[in-house]
Amino acid sequence: MSPVGAVAKLALTLALGTLGGAIANAAGLPVAWLLGATIAIAAASLSGVPVTIPTRLRDATFFVLGIQAGSGVTPEVLNQLALWPLSFLIQMIGVVCVAATTNLFLQRAFGWDRETALFASLPGALSFVLAAASETKADMTRIIVVQSTRLLLLIGALTPLLGWLEGGDAVNTGLRGGIVGSPLQYALLMGSALLLAWIGIRSRVPGGLILGALLASAFMHGTEIAPVAIPAWVATPALVVLGCTIGGRLRREDRDAMFQLLPASLGAFAIGIVLSGLAGVAALLLLGITFGKIALAYAPGALEALTVLAFQFNLDPAYVAAHHVVRFMCLAMIVPILARQLPRQRTERNIVEREAAPEADAHDTSGPDAPK
Repeated sequence: MSPVGAVAKLALTLALGTLGGAIANAAGLPVAWLLGATIAIAAASLSGVPVTIPTRLRDATFFVLGIQAGSGVTPEVLNQLALWPLSFLIQMIGVVCVAATTNLFLQRAFGWDRETALFASLPGALSFVLAAASETKADMTRIIVVQSTRLLLLIGALTPLLGWLEGGDAVNTGLRGGIVGSPLQYALLMGSALLLAWIGIRSRVPGGLILGALLASAFMHGTEIAPVAIPAWVATPALVVLGCTIGGRLRREDRDAMFQLLPASLGAFAIGIVLSGLAGVAALLLLGITFGKIALAYAPGALEALTVLAFQFNLDPAYVAAHHVVRFMCLAMIVPILARQLPRQRTERNIVEREAAPEADAHDTSGPDAPK
């Protein structure tokens, strides 16, 4: 595609996403710019409209949103750190139950082969799951459609639910995440976030880019060295770009398969929500952590989107991000073991033997650039 064509395609994507966000905002929906952009771009992409978000723009967006999420970390968060290991354990028990039950459901109810059912049942870590699945005889279309539909349904269901439970006043009220500081404070915040984001990418930590920015921002705000807020004129476009990124995961060629696989997708989504919810109830009763935090931390979705939602609802983004990283790392250790037990599609050395995790995962744990 020519540079002019690429720019036109990007402009169309951003225009549609902004329109969707504006409509959702006018309708009074929670986290409207994210939710509206996601729905608009998903509909446009499935209709055949050419949409795209360049990798560099996506990464810049994750960087901004990471800084914003880190600004929501408060000293009160540190008081609950001792509860996190037990919360991780409860979460992972739920993840195992979700994967096992969904796997059995897809095989018994729809007659899927064990390879396809296995990779479609793993909650999250889509880039890594697809990389491993591509080396087996699994049906990649089924896996992509079921996993992508799960994420879209998750964002569409969790956002209004949390908006209702937390109350509209908890969302987007005033200048959140700090103050309007001096140029020096903004320079310190940006510099430290750039450094840790670069380290996160180089280390190939899942979601390393957004996590690095989040950690730097959390330190700067927690120590009050640079407790400055991301202005709305920067944060709102970032939400639109994130919505476009999520919505653009499905393509026109997936449309027929999406409708054909809708019963399987809905069933897998329902199993994930119910079993993750039961694990969340256990954590709620045992640990006394608020429902909203647990819902976002235990949800089988993307780190970036759910961390952003945690900030938007003022629900401890560090807690939410930590749980998604733990889930991803556990899946990253399990998937190669499972993949080695399945028939190989190609004879060359499996990708999961070459790398502990794909390099793209440091940028995005479930983005459109995942191997297909």
